[in-house]
Amino acid sequence: MSGPAPLIDCGLLTVADGDRIYWETSGHPDGRPALYLHGGPGSGLETGGYRRHFDGARYRVVGIDQRGCGRSRPLATQDLARLSRNTTQTLIADIEAVRRHLGIESWLVSGASWGTTLALAYAQRHPDRVRALVLAAVTTTSRDEITWITETVGRVFPEAWQAFVEASGRRGDERIVDAYARRLGGSDASDRRRAARDWNAWEATHVSLDPSSPQGPPPNDPERNAVFATLVTHYWANDGFLRGSDAILAGMDHLRAIPGVLIHGRRDISGPAVTAWQLHRLWPASRLCIVEAEGHGGPEIAARMREATDSFADLDDQKR
Repeated sequence: MSGPAPLIDCGLLTVADGDRIYWETSGHPDGRPALYLHGGPGSGLETGGYRRHFDGARYRVVGIDQRGCGRSRPLATQDLARLSRNTTQTLIADIEAVRRHLGIESWLVSGASWGTTLALAYAQRHPDRVRALVLAAVTTTSRDEITWITETVGRVFPEAWQAFVEASGRRGDERIVDAYARRLGGSDASDRRRAARDWNAWEATHVSLDPSSPQGPPPNDPERNAVFATLVTHYWANDGFLRGSDAILAGMDHLRAIPGVLIHGRRDISGPAVTAWQLHRLWPASRLCIVEAEGHGGPEIAARMREATDSFADLDDQKR
């Protein structure tokens, strides 16, 4: 097995509405194209650890900092007036702009957590551009999933959840996530900082049973924390901008001919395995891999991702 894909090139691509999207390529310049989509929304590519999921000798890997976060500009917190333009549909358009910019016809698409929702939405919109899907810590950002992670799972962490609710500033019957989204998109800078702090404290809580998962955004990076909280609540308050006929489960027929691997931790309390199982049942070309000892990430899940991308490269080699 070859090592992780080394960085080749990077840049900022200006898209139609003026956002500049950070992209980077790694691995072999003439390798099989592959795209990696990070989680969050708003986590960014971070230090490039995702490259270990690909054989650097066989893949040309593309990573993107989704608009508003990471090294893309402007950051969501720098221009809140642009937040309404930050939707799943514009992220899909950004992906297509990067694909065309790099001269790629089609690619393997992978992602983790929120990145799996975006990967599925992209594949359903552009199935002709997707050769295969490798998805870990699987989500569809449905209303049920958002309710679970912001409300129902509070039964497991009642003390922290009560603090989360009391700090939300919700009005009347307002959902908790709607209250945080309203405040994080508001004009009061000090209130935004408080909302980001309290939101991220809850994020750290609901992954705290999983020793393999990062415990939320790093506490020593207030700007990144604010970007993360702003984008997560913006997307979750809008059901991932995937309502009605755009819902992921309702669109799985579009993926009939696309092979895929769904990798999920049995101990993922933030995102229970039922979502990956439901997708698998609707997607005959998929394989479901449940990692019994891990939650929302971990070394075995990373190893299963690498095995999946290697297997798709092996299939390509056999066809040649």
